[in-house]
Amino acid sequence: MSPSRPNSGHVPVLLEETIAALAVQPGGRYIDCTLGGGGHALAILEHSSPGGQLLGIDADPGAIEVARDRLNAYRDSILLVNDNFANLQAICVKHDFFPVHGILLDLGLSSRQLNGDGRGFSFKHDAPLDMRFSPSQEITAADIVNTYSEAELAHLIKTYGEEGYNRRIARRIVSERPIKSTLHLARAIERVIGRRSKLHPATKTFQALRIAVNRELENLEAALKQAIELLGFEGRLVVISYHSLEDRIVKQFMHREAKGCICPPGTPVCVCGHKPRLKLIKRGVITPSPLEIQRNPRSRSAKLRVAEHVIAQDDCYGTADVLNFLAEVKARAWKRPALLKKLETVFLAA
Repeated sequence: MSPSRPNSGHVPVLLEETIAALAVQPGGRYIDCTLGGGGHALAILEHSSPGGQLLGIDADPGAIEVARDRLNAYRDSILLVNDNFANLQAICVKHDFFPVHGILLDLGLSSRQLNGDGRGFSFKHDAPLDMRFSPSQEITAADIVNTYSEAELAHLIKTYGEEGYNRRIARRIVSERPIKSTLHLARAIERVIGRRSKLHPATKTFQALRIAVNRELENLEAALKQAIELLGFEGRLVVISYHSLEDRIVKQFMHREAKGCICPPGTPVCVCGHKPRLKLIKRGVITPSPLEIQRNPRSRSAKLRVAEHVIAQDDCYGTADVLNFLAEVKARAWKRPALLKKLETVFLAA
């Protein structure tokens, strides 16, 4: 069995589609911003061999150790960093890992987290209400559940969980305090709204708490903005999201950066000066096949979006010499940092 194939502990979602979207090539440099179990990272290393390099990032120190073991065969080609992808640019500058051919963000929880690692991400296992990706974070889910006002809880559950029964759930949470475990919270929610579908009634509330604890939406927006600055010419940005809040942010970001003018509708003359920095490789989303969903039910809500970095040439360069130099940059600059420095010198002197 190929080492990149799913095993009983970790099943990477949309694996073949991700490799195709990243256009992985031998000798390429890639960033996996959410290492998790290392499934996507391993496949990237396999397809970029020989000569490929991977920077792997995860806020969860446990994920770093799991991935280190799994990627051991490529230990000379990897750099693993325990940090939040909200600090993506600073990480790459510190380790001189830019520009790159591709950046991946898989925004789902890892199998290890979902199967119960003692931090309360799932209500299928009784555990403390923690939900922090990193133990260095200060606020926990228990802090929110037991200290927020009823109105604050209702707003959070509605905003981050898109839960229609947010007020009833918030009222029940306040009446049940103190709540310290996942099963206590899940049962309290189930008692107040009952079973209305196959989806467990606590699912959306748990999602809301996890998003709030880890500032997931704010961090995603920050990482997307930084990713463009790190991609080389024609580098690919690939994002896999699992709920509408994440997907909306990714969709709006990619579509905005693929446009020229972004002035408000009705503006007679463009004043924004915005230039396209991305090209949509596929305008819609890529979703798992029925066979993948059958094999891995957790993949059913996954949505993959992909865009490619572009450079607006005609606004920056005029002379034949510089245009010829640009052709060389397109072909080799993202593989040769020294050439980028030479390019910067030319521009500053112009």
